[in-house]
Amino acid sequence: MAYLTFENYMDSLTQIVLGAAVGEAVLGKKVGNKAMLYGAIAGTIPDLDVFASYITDTVTALSIHRGFTHSIVFSVLFAPIFGWLVSRYEKYKDFKGWSWLFFWAFITHPILDAHTTWGTQLFWPHDIRLAFKTIFVIDPLYTIPLLVFLILAMFQNRTSKKRRLYNNLGLLISSSYLALTFLLKWVAFNQFEKALEVQNIDYLQLDTRPSPMNTVLWSANVETEDAYLLGNYSFFDSKPITFETYPKNHNLLGGLAEQEKVKRMIGISEGWFTIIEKQDGLYFNDLRFGLLSLAPQSQNFVFQYKITQDASGSVTFTEAPKNKRDGKKLLSELWKRVKGN
Repeated sequence: MAYLTFENYMDSLTQIVLGAAVGEAVLGKKVGNKAMLYGAIAGTIPDLDVFASYITDTVTALSIHRGFTHSIVFSVLFAPIFGWLVSRYEKYKDFKGWSWLFFWAFITHPILDAHTTWGTQLFWPHDIRLAFKTIFVIDPLYTIPLLVFLILAMFQNRTSKKRRLYNNLGLLISSSYLALTFLLKWVAFNQFEKALEVQNIDYLQLDTRPSPMNTVLWSANVETEDAYLLGNYSFFDSKPITFETYPKNHNLLGGLAEQEKVKRMIGISEGWFTIIEKQDGLYFNDLRFGLLSLAPQSQNFVFQYKITQDASGSVTFTEAPKNKRDGKKLLSELWKRVKGN
């Protein structure tokens, strides 16, 4: 599935760097750069659930993603297993030390993911998806300081105070930025609330998230009775916030609304979806991730799925293909929009 592959590639570098920094914090003094290596490996393991997209249908793969492997249960159960395996062949035989390295690398992965739009089921098997929506799946302001200080630490002697200082600085700066994103989200949320009040718009829900690769430009989804309103706000804006209207069109589903897979897909989208009808059938748009274009009334949603039903009544969701040029164009549009309206 394109969604899971895209997200996994985008997210990998950040999780590798975070895992390496955590590994260094736990065992760097004992095993040197091997702590970074195993931390980096551990930091990627939870995302192996992406392979479910190759052996199951779209809806099931989306349900599985960031589920069990991103939970406290997984971290507790599998950290000792990996710790035991590594302690069997590494010169450093401390089973407890290796287990702690894997535990902290495993658990910090979903904690970071919980700050993104997709979120994570940290408390699996409870069906609670934590999604603070304060940071995009990759943000240079989070990753770069962590990476720079990790590299500086890498070239220090494993017992050096400088090594520990550099690594701790990277973790401190990146974690402080992560905390700051909650304040930035609060400010943006208030701006959207004020805009809706000034424009006398009655709404049911307001949901905000940062735009790709920054926390200066924020997007909002606003639910009204029959439609969703989509808007953007940059901290450098000088003009009022405007909203584009997208009819829900949920009625177009007709009897499909009672199908199990459709219900599951609605649950996955947390109810933030529209239905559009094209020449080749119905399409399900997940609004949580926005559009691939800032053009007014664009229907080019980041995650759009074609709904098909075979003769037996079975429903299938197929992700609509994306054009790489759309992604490049969007980044160009976002860069201009970040600087203000």
